[in-house]
Amino acid sequence: MSGLQGAVETAPVSRLHEKQSYDPADFPVPTGREEEWRFTPLRRLRSLHSDLGPADGKVSVVADAAPGVTIGNLEHGDSRLGIAYVPADRVSARAFASFAEATVVTVPAGSESSEPSWISVRGEGAEGAAFGHTLIDVGANARAVVVLDHSGSATYADNVELVVADGGSLTVVSLQGWADDTVHLSHHHAQLGRDAKLTHTAVTLGGSVIRLAPSVRYTGPGGDAELRGLYFADAGQHLEHRLFVDHAERNCRSRVSYKGALQGEDAHAVWIGDVIIRPEATGTDTYEYNRNLVLTDGTRVDSVPNLEILTGEVAGAGHASASGRLEDIHLFYLMARGIPFEDARRLVIRGFFGELIGRIEVPELRDRITAAVEAELT
Repeated sequence: MSGLQGAVETAPVSRLHEKQSYDPADFPVPTGREEEWRFTPLRRLRSLHSDLGPADGKVSVVADAAPGVTIGNLEHGDSRLGIAYVPADRVSARAFASFAEATVVTVPAGSESSEPSWISVRGEGAEGAAFGHTLIDVGANARAVVVLDHSGSATYADNVELVVADGGSLTVVSLQGWADDTVHLSHHHAQLGRDAKLTHTAVTLGGSVIRLAPSVRYTGPGGDAELRGLYFADAGQHLEHRLFVDHAERNCRSRVSYKGALQGEDAHAVWIGDVIIRPEATGTDTYEYNRNLVLTDGTRVDSVPNLEILTGEVAGAGHASASGRLEDIHLFYLMARGIPFEDARRLVIRGFFGELIGRIEVPELRDRITAAVEAELT
């Protein structure tokens, strides 16, 4: 597809009874015909989805804990790991079975961190596959901000567990600033207790193939999840975000807001937003939104919101998806005031992303992301 061509659709696909297992052998090797893999370029995954890929990839993890927060390591097999989720696809299961050591962030109950904790993940070469695992464990009535900062070259698959106990609040910013040759497949699994809150922001700017899958599961009433995303796909990049919000408790809230831009031949952005409201999840309030700016011909956008409602007693439920070019009226308005076309174009794109960037809770990241978007436009 090129230019404004793309897919905006709703698919009759339910995740109510999806297969889950920690064993990769329980999942067949994807062929690309499966609903969950039909947009992903399997031939570019360097066999992360099978058992034939290279081994011994090098990825280093450096942690900087905020005051009151503890960051340590746990060996594979520790009983604290894997309690917040069960993998639902082969790559997630393979990553869980293959990592050697997990990074664990612990926020004690009742504590409140005024500074972000940083986990910097750096790839040291894309030649071999690497696997990782991160657990962020927020105690009851605790508050924390964690930044996951990815850079360098890698072939990498990992799982991130986000466990927020009753009354807790966790803000996560995941920055995918990889080098151009990186393939990264990641699942972020959030478990929210009673009246717990999660704010999750994904910023995806670098890499060759990136597939990020955040999911949320509520274990008590009153949970609140806000999932935000920003991505910019250049020529040849495949940037895929697959979200799943599972409303299984009453009076919970979710908001999903993702924005992306594309430019260059074969730039491809995929956004899948799955929300299920189960019969027992009365009082649910949910809305998901995706918007894409197509800046050149030769790009492709696939945007698929899915909303499955199994109870009539909801506070609100809806979704919206749109993909298109810059609006001429905005450019005309600026150019009529003496602003050259390229400067006007840059201002409109900056405004498109500006509101979302402005909501990121870490000021230094706001400046860094704004600069990175500006660099995409030069």
